[in-house]
Amino acid sequence: MKKMIKTPEQWRKKLTPEQYHILREKGTETPFTGKYIDMKASGMYTCAACGNSLFSSETKFESGSGWPSFYDVATKGNVILKEDNGLGLRRVEVECANCDGHLGHVFNDGPREKTGLRYCINSCALDFKKEK
Repeated sequence: MKKMIKTPEQWRKKLTPEQYHILREKGTETPFTGKYIDMKASGMYTCAACGNSLFSSETKFESGSGWPSFYDVATKGNVILKEDNGLGLRRVEVECANCDGHLGHVFNDGPREKTGLRYCINSCALDFKKEK
């Protein structure tokens, strides 16, 4: 996969201020406010910055965390996991492998009968392509 590289100015032109803050500055949206928290439609969640396929609706579940949650990625290699020790916490950050956009974090408290993982992802870091 060829990396999408843009200057901060190019990203600011492409993204909304909230998307820029989350995807480029590693921010987060307020819990229970994201547009995809209650989404039930079938389809693919893609990176809002570059369109990379990230999560299938088949792996989405209700975690009660306040952010869309998935127990697996759509395609291995489309996300990168990085250690994040910011805010005095030890967490694992989830980034888009194509554009390095910050998506959220992954935790080990997901559905045990699946992967045991909970990818906790910001809605505004995502776009949704409905299944036809």
